[in-house]
Amino acid sequence: MKSKRFLCAISALFTVSALAAETGYIAPLTEFGSSDLQGTWSIATQTNLVRAQRFSGKLVISEEEAIRIENMVQARVDASNAPSDPDREAPMAGRNVGGYNSFWTDPGSRLAVVNDEIRTSILIDPEDGNLPYSEQGQANFAAAMALRNSYDGPEVRPLGERCMVGFGSSGGPPKLPVLYNNLTQIVQTEEYVVLLAEMNHDARIVRIDADFQDPSMYPWLGDSIGYYEDDSLVVVTTNFHPQQSMRSSLEHRFYGSSQMQVTERFTRTADDTILYQFTVEDPQNYSQPWSGELPMNQNGERLFEYACHEGNYALPGILAGARRADFDGAEYAPTN
Repeated sequence: MKSKRFLCAISALFTVSALAAETGYIAPLTEFGSSDLQGTWSIATQTNLVRAQRFSGKLVISEEEAIRIENMVQARVDASNAPSDPDREAPMAGRNVGGYNSFWTDPGSRLAVVNDEIRTSILIDPEDGNLPYSEQGQANFAAAMALRNSYDGPEVRPLGERCMVGFGSSGGPPKLPVLYNNLTQIVQTEEYVVLLAEMNHDARIVRIDADFQDPSMYPWLGDSIGYYEDDSLVVVTTNFHPQQSMRSSLEHRFYGSSQMQVTERFTRTADDTILYQFTVEDPQNYSQPWSGELPMNQNGERLFEYACHEGNYALPGILAGARRADFDGAEYAPTN
């Protein structure tokens, strides 16, 4: 690759060849000699992007503590799936029933395990597990979050709500878990790699041993080029669509400019596991690059079609509610 930015991003990534040597795992190869990453993989996990304060800065926790956290999550799932009481009385009567119960969701039931360590955050750099926003980056993030509370028209609503791309950053890069549809199918040819996210059927096409588009096109999911290094596929993406700056889903939220550069590394570490690593460089919003990692696991599930607009009445309902609130002179704040 000829780009200086590309070379800088590569130097910021982690070397995982030593890990493969330690475990003795030999990744299968494609017919054209590259590490075979093909298949369907899940990034579902209870581990969040940033590290919660309750972990006191610890990246790794014990199995006992992980079991306690996972049991609490399961208890919430069981409560969500319990049938509602038709005879409930005020103040429960008339309470908003919410959106999905847990039957329809699949955010993951376990914390992420990397190198046999149970992780408290996807972020590993900075060491404190927090996003290193600059002062300008904090202002940009706050302005984008404020826009989410605007209902003037469909153009100001989040992209996932409008079915343009998946919620959050499920299609990437970087790829982060969402409430459901956390599968990614990887298809490889000698010249291309396709990363097909189940959420909103976002297909990112990586051009192997190529240069960025000139002139830049700023497509959805950015412009991705890649190459193979040892047992890893390295993907570099930049020139993101301007409307994709805000990535927000569950606890995974961050803001990035159109010139943000994301370098990903996909390394097969077992028959059923890919180690997914990434580094984000965005001087417009962050005081330093930041990096994360999480496993992509095979779980035997199939990837199904995602038909976002099929019978979707949410967006016109949201806008109609906002117009009614305008008419009544009230503040509109939908709950779900």
